[in-house]
Amino acid sequence: MAPSPVVPLQADRVTLRGVGFHPGSLDGISTSPTGGQVEYRLARNAVVSEFKKGRLSRLDVCDAHPELLRAARHVGSQISEPCPICEEPALTEVTFVFGARLPSGGRCVSSRKELAQLERRKEPVACYVIEVCPLCSWNHLTRMYPAGAGAAPRRTAAGGRVRS
Repeated sequence: MAPSPVVPLQADRVTLRGVGFHPGSLDGISTSPTGGQVEYRLARNAVVSEFKKGRLSRLDVCDAHPELLRAARHVGSQISEPCPICEEPALTEVTFVFGARLPSGGRCVSSRKELAQLERRKEPVACYVIEVCPLCSWNHLTRMYPAGAGAAPRRTAAGGRVRS
């Protein structure tokens, strides 16, 4: 794809570059490792809604990778919410952490203690929380948040600090 054209402004003689809406359009723009948490609840709700309306099949939404299912069964933490697809109370959260000096495929966190250690690192890490149903293979990215490198400690909905 060709780069965006440079558009000169007459009044201030400032040159602006157009921004595209395609993957990689923000290359070169640094983001803070101490940025905020990103919630994917709206995207999740849209997928569940489309499934319940019959526009998506169970095969479209229940497609978890076997390794993700294994992680959900063995190291995930069960949450109180039922699966939005099969409605069984088996919904589990699995956390993967990516960053410097970690495996290229990330690291699956197996305990709160391990997560706390990764969050205290001097290097920044990105934590991805995925909800998984090991019974029907539903999975969806729930949230992403930065940790380490001076990132603010995560807080609960009540404003208290997350305990490890």
